[in-house]
Amino acid sequence: MLKVGLTGGIASGKSVVGTMFAKLGVSVVQADIIAHDLMQPGKSVYTEVVRHFGSEILNPDSTINRPKLAETAFGSASRTEELNRIVHPAVIQKQDEWMNEIGQRSPDAIAMVEAALILEAGAAARFNRLIVVTCTPEQRIDRWANKLRVDRATAEAEVKRRMAAQLPDSEKIKAADYLVDNSGSLEDTRKQVERIFTHLETEAKKRI
Repeated sequence: MLKVGLTGGIASGKSVVGTMFAKLGVSVVQADIIAHDLMQPGKSVYTEVVRHFGSEILNPDSTINRPKLAETAFGSASRTEELNRIVHPAVIQKQDEWMNEIGQRSPDAIAMVEAALILEAGAAARFNRLIVVTCTPEQRIDRWANKLRVDRATAEAEVKRRMAAQLPDSEKIKAADYLVDNSGSLEDTRKQVERIFTHLETEAKKRI
């Protein structure tokens, strides 16, 4: 089995690229979905997050309001580190369990984890290959505004705040085995994904 990390800065288009790989037969899981599950009421991560960040991050039904949590956590470097310290180890454990299950079922599989903070969390060594997705700063803002349906000024402020907690693209690119430039058309991105998939598929088969 080939373990692949898919990462990139905020609103770079990781999920779009991940979906393209999935359509080619790659097993893909999103770290954000794992984290969302771990932060459901009754889970240990939920308990720790609420204990550290307070009940003001909760919705009326006691679920975590993720925008409020993000606003609180990304307000300072120390708060961001505090959240990451609680969430990252549990998410990484679940990712590893998922990849191991994929490998047991299909020894020649490609198991891909889509996560924004692979490098920031010091988790790159867990993967055989690392793919980084990039786009222009202006595109990040436009895509975030469209995704959240907010005005451009609000989107720009949020993108800049989140980017401050992430490594710059230049550092991510240095660590990448493959780069997907998602600043062009979807068809151009798809062609890049298909080329990379061919390499990954060949390598995965050699690992049997």
